[in-house]
Amino acid sequence: MKSTTRRNFGQKLASLACAGIALCATTPVLAQEPIHAKLGHAFTDTHPRAIAMKRFADGVKAATGGKVVIDVYGNSVLGGEEKMLIAAQSGTQDLYLGALAPIATRKKELQIFDFPFLFGTDAEAAYVLDGPNGRKILDGLADMNLQGLVWAGGAFRNMSNSKRPVNTMADLKGLKLRVMQSPMALASFNAMGANAVPMAWPEVYPALEIKAMDGYEHPVVDMFAYKMYEVQKYLTITNHVYTPVALLASKKWWSSLTPDQQKAVQKVAEQTRTFERAEELRQAGDVVSQLKAKGMTVSEMPPAELAKIRSAVQPVIEKNSEAIGADFVRSVYADLDKFRATAK
Repeated sequence: MKSTTRRNFGQKLASLACAGIALCATTPVLAQEPIHAKLGHAFTDTHPRAIAMKRFADGVKAATGGKVVIDVYGNSVLGGEEKMLIAAQSGTQDLYLGALAPIATRKKELQIFDFPFLFGTDAEAAYVLDGPNGRKILDGLADMNLQGLVWAGGAFRNMSNSKRPVNTMADLKGLKLRVMQSPMALASFNAMGANAVPMAWPEVYPALEIKAMDGYEHPVVDMFAYKMYEVQKYLTITNHVYTPVALLASKKWWSSLTPDQQKAVQKVAEQTRTFERAEELRQAGDVVSQLKAKGMTVSEMPPAELAKIRSAVQPVIEKNSEAIGADFVRSVYADLDKFRATAK
């Protein structure tokens, strides 16, 4: 009887030992499970920014040896830009690519990008965004639980509408135009004579379709990508504002990465920025002719009329310079002067 008891006890010990060995064997495997991240943006699959984010996801996976996997959700599947920014702040969305206009009321420095005719070329914009002032803005998002990775791209905005050709500033009078959810954008277009209405991006196409809005302003690549030629007839090239887009991470997700993983993600973000900007410029060079082919009437605002628009919005710029911070505004213009002097 005692022999049987000892034998059963021994078998139990052996079973426990085997279970312990098995548990130990599986623990390293569990520790190596990849960290998944949810990245959201509002762009269609063929948009250069959507293409860039797929490239970013592939690059991060390769750079981290498969330990960080980014799942990309485009086409506003996760909501409009404001909703996605709020989700990134709360940590329910890990990464965001898009404009920062929805938070410009809380981060006033962002409103400088709504200054009409601040930038004259894409190269000027890149110089400022990649410099100390651009970095300062991204780092300033930390108190909103956001980690600014890079200014990933951007484009000049133009105007379209369904009512009439716009070839003079006077033609803008009374047009009901959607603008970004930014006080500066709202004030600028009202100063031009338009009836400006701030509206979240997912609502824009339906509003144009039912003629609740006459028009809106957007980069031409976006106009084509979102098939705005279906609901808009007249396009006016103005290049009145350059809107940058940023790639941000939630602090919650960013803090879950090791320092090496953070360095890898940051490096891939910077590499992707270069690709995205080049792809945006490539598509922009072709898309106006495509919009014409789809039936849009395209005109270019004459320099004399652009001068009138500049004059009309100057008081808005001066007023908002004080609100944003005069020293910061002067610093940005100093950067531009420095770039323009070396570019001559």
